[in-house]
Amino acid sequence: MTMEKIKIAIVDDHQILRAGLKVLLQCIDNIDIVIEASNGKEFIEQLEVTTPDLVIIDINMPVMNGAEAVKIARKKFPDLKVIVLSMNREEHYFKTMNDLGVDGYIIKESDYEELEHAIETVLKGGKYFSQELLLSMVNNRPTHMKINLSDREQEVLNYMCKGLSANEIADKLFISPRTVEKYRSDLLLRTESANSISLVVFAIKNGLVTL
Repeated sequence: MTMEKIKIAIVDDHQILRAGLKVLLQCIDNIDIVIEASNGKEFIEQLEVTTPDLVIIDINMPVMNGAEAVKIARKKFPDLKVIVLSMNREEHYFKTMNDLGVDGYIIKESDYEELEHAIETVLKGGKYFSQELLLSMVNNRPTHMKINLSDREQEVLNYMCKGLSANEIADKLFISPRTVEKYRSDLLLRTESANSISLVVFAIKNGLVTL
């Protein structure tokens, strides 16, 4: 039986980068590039015809930037996976995209293997953010809170920081995905984190985990 192909969109204003990404990604089994766009507006227009499973998108683009495009796309297609591929390391760019609920943020200097790993992680339901980016943010922010974790909370947090999904963590710890989600919710509340990625940054910044 033939597996259904994973549909991917590439949105970047640099034609050479789009072409290079397309060549590289098409080497991965079961991937089909269904959308190529040079800005957010083109991407949104093409969404009216084709719905990808995942979009790899830049932030700074003419006509419509990546943040605007993701906001519109996610409103129409809440299940769309989003990986940001950007030159921007500044925290405010990361925060803007993180607040929109993107699934990954990769620096353009990253190697192809990291991008492939990010795609695999995100498609499994996990989150992936370049360690270089997270460390850069952590090093520029002072610690502000200390919390004590149970052994199980520490285990769940460690796996979350590795980008594992709730189902994958459940398999590792021999507990149910619902139990993992309960630990995740409790950790978010205790650390005053808005989402999983904010929790990861908090954990690294406060020495709860190490990369």
